[in-house]
Amino acid sequence: MAEKVVLAYSGGLDTSVAIKWLKDKYHLDVIAVNIDVGCVKDYSALCQKALDIGAVKALVIDGKELFVKYFVFPALQADALYEGQYPLSTALSRPLMAKILVDTAIEEGATTIVHGCTGKGNDQVRFEVSISALAPDIKIMAPAREWKMTREETIDYARKNGIPIPVSVKSPYSIDESLWGRAIECGVLEDPWTEPPDDVFTWTTSPSQAPDKAQYLEIEFKRGIPVRLDGEEMDGVKLIQQLNEIGGRHGIGRIDHIENRVVGIKSREIYEVPAAMILLQAHQALEMMTLSREQMRFKEKVAMEYADLIYNGLWFSQLNRDLSAYIMSSQLYVTGTVRLKLYKGHSLVVGRQSPRSLYNIGLATYDKGDIFNQDSAKGFIDLWGLSVKTQAQVQLLGDKEGPLSIIGPEEPEES
Repeated sequence: MAEKVVLAYSGGLDTSVAIKWLKDKYHLDVIAVNIDVGCVKDYSALCQKALDIGAVKALVIDGKELFVKYFVFPALQADALYEGQYPLSTALSRPLMAKILVDTAIEEGATTIVHGCTGKGNDQVRFEVSISALAPDIKIMAPAREWKMTREETIDYARKNGIPIPVSVKSPYSIDESLWGRAIECGVLEDPWTEPPDDVFTWTTSPSQAPDKAQYLEIEFKRGIPVRLDGEEMDGVKLIQQLNEIGGRHGIGRIDHIENRVVGIKSREIYEVPAAMILLQAHQALEMMTLSREQMRFKEKVAMEYADLIYNGLWFSQLNRDLSAYIMSSQLYVTGTVRLKLYKGHSLVVGRQSPRSLYNIGLATYDKGDIFNQDSAKGFIDLWGLSVKTQAQVQLLGDKEGPLSIIGPEEPEES
């Protein structure tokens, strides 16, 4: 009886080829597992395709609700953006997929979990670190690392073996989709000087072709979680789907990023993330009203660490639990509504309100109703600037290097 393996099956080039390759080279029975995290796919057709290629079983597991509740919304509460740009759409789905793959392998009596990642990618790290943490006795295989074919050679292998694939030499993009975004790489995109061609984008309208009339949205949050869109209560999956459709129609959420991968190389990544960009923008606007300056400053540091942790595949670490505890605490009063204006590729916050707002119009106004005591300002300034004044008189003004040293350091000479 052949050994059973569970394959993380996307229906793309590498995982489709892997079914045939594993069967021919190692005589393995492949169980293809599709995990739905919001991909726009015909899963019944994908399952049939896997069986036609040679899989002994093809499964579809709906992970959308788990993905949003336990991965997407915690990252939103954290304001997680890798390198200040990427909302981690692919990275967030991998630990969930790893957990589902481990559970499926145990249920099916499989000894090995197989993924389609190459040796250059981030996902190999995310899958393998997560699988090893959850089930250290399960073996892991990565055929694309083993066969060492180029992308064109892999396409040629598929053609010779009658494997239907969604790419061609002319359109060789590698694409990953989830509710939280769409990632595109390979082909002409590997040249960072080349503008992405129009056929790269399928979720977002070109800003120049977006509607001439602006659209306004109101998003209501409760403890940092979006719960209503334009007054209508929605579950997380539906709300994100709606925002992807609306934002995409207005050309919101295109990102062109030179990214530092886990394995130490830079790669050019194109993303379409309409809902993610809109929700992150709205959430941060609400936090500016409900968190103190000290909370915001510290949370920025936590957000960067949290984003790095997710990107680097360390979801199942204690550090995640530690950071998450602070993030959850910080969201206690992040409740309210944010109004946004979408217009030709731009999303602007144009209004915000909260029952827990720290914004006090009586203190902020320059008009009637001003309750700020301006007489207190002079004493505050004297105390605030005391250390600077003392140091400047003793050290800076006594510097013999000349007046320019008071303004700032001189530029170093080129070597």
